[in-house]
Amino acid sequence: MLRPILGLSLVLVLAVGAVRVAAEGTAKSGPAAGEQVPGPFHPLNVTGEHAGQKACLYCSNGPNPVAVVFAREVTPQVTMLLKKLDEATVKNSKKDMGSYAVFCSDKDGLADQLKKVAGDEKLKNLILSIDNPSGPKAYNIAKDADVTVLLYNDFTVRANHAFKKGERNAKSVERVVADVAKIIPQN
Repeated sequence: MLRPILGLSLVLVLAVGAVRVAAEGTAKSGPAAGEQVPGPFHPLNVTGEHAGQKACLYCSNGPNPVAVVFAREVTPQVTMLLKKLDEATVKNSKKDMGSYAVFCSDKDGLADQLKKVAGDEKLKNLILSIDNPSGPKAYNIAKDADVTVLLYNDFTVRANHAFKKGERNAKSVERVVADVAKIIPQN
C-alpha cells in the first residue's frame, strides 16, 4: 500500500517540477513565486527620474505591481522583452504598475547603449539601470541565467521566469507578458 502512494507522490513531484521548468525556462534564478522580494538595492539609473544616480527602484515602486528584468547583455530578444513590458506598464499605469531592468554587467559603454535602446524603442515608463555583474546579492541572480524576470506585487513574487543564453524567443516573451496579469489588481 505504501509503495503505490510513494510512487504517485514521486510522479506528482516530477510533474510539478516539469511544469515549473516549462513556465520559467531551465535556469533557476532569483526568488521563486510565493517568496518575498529581498528588498532594497541601489543600481545606477540610466533613464528615469534619477538618471545618472544610484537610486533604489525597489523603494520607489513600493507595494505596487512591478516587472523587473535582470539581464546580462542587450540583445534583440531582451530589447523586445523590455518593449513589451514597457507597453504593459503604460497599459496598467492606472493600477500604478512599475517596471525596470537591471543590467548586471561592467561592460564599457553600456550606459550609452541603454540610452540608445530607450530612445530607439521609445520606452516610456520602464527604467533602465546597471548593477554589478553578479547583481544584487540578496536576489541570488544565477550566473548561468542570461535573463531573470520577476513579477511581483505587495513585495511578493507572483511569477519568476529565468532563461539561459539562447532560450529566449518570441514565445517566451509572450509567456512573461501574459503573467503580468498575476500582479495587476482586478478591482
